[in-house]
Amino acid sequence: MINVDIVKKLIDKKIRITTMESCTGGFLISVITDVEGASNITDGGFVTYSNKQKIAMGVSEETIKTYGVYSSETAVKMAEVCKIKMGSNIGIGVTGTLSNVDINNKDSVQGEVYFSIKYDEKPIVSKKINVPIDTRHEQKKFIVNSILKELDKLL
Repeated sequence: MINVDIVKKLIDKKIRITTMESCTGGFLISVITDVEGASNITDGGFVTYSNKQKIAMGVSEETIKTYGVYSSETAVKMAEVCKIKMGSNIGIGVTGTLSNVDINNKDSVQGEVYFSIKYDEKPIVSKKINVPIDTRHEQKKFIVNSILKELDKLL
């Protein structure tokens, strides 16, 4: 499985990783910590499901107001903030809407997800993906696999 290969690469290269997740609800960091030895490369991750929690963690309210909570810009800030807070080499931010439109956020588009990967001083990788309509669990698996494939390219 790709998560096993990635965690082994991170361990071998002594690269530390953290996440700030919204729509995936911690599934990404869970998949990473499913691999034996993951404690060598992560102290954990953050689940910031609401705008309020993203702002409390350090994502600027201005970013959310200007670009929307479901945007590449917000995913970038999430990646940067979690990387700094945990002192990691890699920070990953993920935000978006799964099977339902979010009535609390007017910029919500069903199945539209943004993620960003900040790895040391390398250019940030940001992607927008359209998630197939399925069960929420299957959607989260799709998102996490997409993120892990991009991360694997960086390693």
